[in-house]
Amino acid sequence: MSKSLKRVKQALVDLGIDTEVREMSEGTRTAADAARAVGCNLDQIAKSIIFRGEESGHVILFLTAGGNQVDAGKASALAGEPLGKADAKLIRAETGFAIGGVSPVGLIQNVRAFYDPRLLAFETVWAAAGTPRHVFPAPPSALIRAASAVEGDFIEDAP
Repeated sequence: MSKSLKRVKQALVDLGIDTEVREMSEGTRTAADAARAVGCNLDQIAKSIIFRGEESGHVILFLTAGGNQVDAGKASALAGEPLGKADAKLIRAETGFAIGGVSPVGLIQNVRAFYDPRLLAFETVWAAAGTPRHVFPAPPSALIRAASAVEGDFIEDAP
């Protein structure tokens, strides 16, 4: 078992989130892949989108419903600083996870986080569990608490 997966499993226990991590042989690297593998609505996938704060130099987590896209301008305004692309090295250094498996729980350090209120429309959402093949179901409120995420308007408007 990978260190990342172990860390997520332990964090779930520590947070009192009663759930079971599942391995998906099809992979869950994208929200669409995860929704297909799990058999849920695309928006029930809680995506962990990571940006780099251009002034702070640190990662910022945007937890969003699977079908939504982050609007970089809105996200920058919410974060209070310009945002740029976070590279794999920075993401790994500050979250402990590789791209494609970033979980909102079990991060190796505190990360500023915001959440998409669309997630609250569901009783259960699915999140990455530290690898591109592992996910877990949880109440969205539990993920939001675990990530210390603040509600924000950072989603692209529908065309």
